[in-house]
Amino acid sequence: MPQMFKYCGQRFQVYKRAHKTCDPINGPASRRLPGGIHLNLRCDGQAYGGCQAGCMIFWKGAWLRLVDSQAPVQKPTTSTDKPSGKAVAKLGCTEDDVWRATKRDLPGEQTRYICQATQLANFTTPLKWWDPKQYVEDYRSGNASLGRILRGFLYLAYYCGLANRRGVGSPARWLYDRVQSLWGGILYPRRRGLIPSGAPTPRCDLNLQPGELVRVKPYQEILATLDGVYNRGLTFDAEQVPYCEKVYRVKTRVENFIDEKTGRMRHLRTPAIILEGVYCGARYSGQRMFCPRSIYSWWREIWLERVSESQIGKSDCSNEPRDLSLSASTNLSNCHSQVQ
Repeated sequence: MPQMFKYCGQRFQVYKRAHKTCDPINGPASRRLPGGIHLNLRCDGQAYGGCQAGCMIFWKGAWLRLVDSQAPVQKPTTSTDKPSGKAVAKLGCTEDDVWRATKRDLPGEQTRYICQATQLANFTTPLKWWDPKQYVEDYRSGNASLGRILRGFLYLAYYCGLANRRGVGSPARWLYDRVQSLWGGILYPRRRGLIPSGAPTPRCDLNLQPGELVRVKPYQEILATLDGVYNRGLTFDAEQVPYCEKVYRVKTRVENFIDEKTGRMRHLRTPAIILEGVYCGARYSGQRMFCPRSIYSWWREIWLERVSESQIGKSDCSNEPRDLSLSASTNLSNCHSQVQ
């Protein structure tokens, strides 16, 4: 993709091996991606109509070279040093070709954008969740520790065997919470919201801006804003539960994003919030366990509360319990109910 040009010739540490990934638009299962690498570099959306999703970029091993940290940096090829003549013919692709391939404009139709996310199914193949080789690679690559893998399968066994079964599910979830509370663990992450089906879900407009500090509300308070798992159409996912009661900085207000299924730009009627360092960790994702794609989580403002620098200590930005009182700067008069 065009935004990858600026990274050519630079050095980055490998973030994770993208030997597998997820394609949630087209199905729940994982996808195999031989030779895939993540460098913790994300799409800035500039070549794609200002998309604000911030997707992780995929790199192929053939585009990278392992280097010694002390080796001299080579001068990269830039747009002013384009190969020409036979070199271009040999390469078979130019920077202009890459730019032209970012979108398709057809008469009478909305622009369709083409990026790695919209084409993911074309450069990956299906991967069965029970294939043990993927979990061996998760461990060998360093994507997931042995402890995390064991905890993930223990959760899945509990979810499928007890917590999601009629008749025993409720006491099993209660027991899960009691055991987790003994060592400060995460509460059972797949609960239904408290709002009756079809009833309006509440809204709170904080007008949060990039750089502001917010605290994620407790899970029980967020459940009080959900009809099932939705608040005005936006899902609160189990992967967001580990971030509850912690403090983060606002990264982006999401208003526009590319629909990965159609390639068309979509506009959110109510902006969502992306927080710095807050993404799907694939802890509870069933057939996509330990996916390294690290998709940003999207948050409703009613799930967050604004805090000031003076209200927190350094440790509060990661693990400290939250003060249950709402921040005085929260404008409660902006909170109201709205039909989905």
